[in-house]
Amino acid sequence: MPSPNEIKKGTVIKYEGNLWVVTDFQRVSPGKGSSFVRTRMKNISTGKVNEYNFKSAENMTFEDVQNKKMQYLYTDGTQFTFMDTVSYEQVPISADMLGDDVKYLKEGLEVAVVMHDGLALGIQLPRKIQYKVMYTEPAVKGDTASGNITKEVELDNGLTVRAPAFINQGDEIMINSENGEYVERISR
Repeated sequence: MPSPNEIKKGTVIKYEGNLWVVTDFQRVSPGKGSSFVRTRMKNISTGKVNEYNFKSAENMTFEDVQNKKMQYLYTDGTQFTFMDTVSYEQVPISADMLGDDVKYLKEGLEVAVVMHDGLALGIQLPRKIQYKVMYTEPAVKGDTASGNITKEVELDNGLTVRAPAFINQGDEIMINSENGEYVERISR
């Protein structure tokens, strides 16, 4: 039987007779007592979001899910549409199902859409995503000599991150989708 330690974002769990998708989780090891996993889960049928704590020793029932490779197309503000690149089938996913992953989406980005019984539950982003810097202040001569100086850069999807001072408008950079931090500049 699977244990709560195997929980990841997008995991589908059968709990209290309903199917729930994990939208967020945190492993907690208190100084006293046994460790547990704190989860935020969304009920697939009702859309209700609850928080549950599972002791590490508990047995759980995980449901089988499929990860389909799909491409992000567009949003109408509440629904985000993804397309299967093989069958051209389009799948809408609500903004609240996607959570914080919405800020990393850009047109044409390939993601893994988590599917259960033909229903899209969420997405798994690539760990690193390439963006183009649309706007940043130019570096001031002498700033780079003092070490790790960063500045704000605006990316082609509207996301704003901190990047080293040597990054210029028009540069291509990689961003870590797990923490939103700059990783590297793509050489031209």
